[in-house]
Amino acid sequence: MGDISTPAYIMGALTAGGGTFGYVKTGSIPSIAAGVTVGTLYLIGGYRIQNKLSYGVELALLASIVLAGSSIPRAIKSQKPLPTGLSVLALYGLYTYGSAFLKK
Repeated sequence: MGDISTPAYIMGALTAGGGTFGYVKTGSIPSIAAGVTVGTLYLIGGYRIQNKLSYGVELALLASIVLAGSSIPRAIKSQKPLPTGLSVLALYGLYTYGSAFLKK
């Protein structure tokens, strides 16, 4: 399956950091809530994958689904860089963790 824990850690840090940045910049409670929640799912998923515990891939896949569901419609509507970047992250996660889930 390769090392798919590292991307989960990176995506967790990026989404949690992005949500925090969104809050600091605009005072948006939804930004920090969503960013930290999705980031935590990625981080826990990465930890569980790294330590060969159950449900790690599923948690990372869930984080990707939530991220895609929130960012892709905003990216299409606004065409702004941040939702577009989050959408690319989400698509990468859907591919990586969806493939790993199907291989189980």
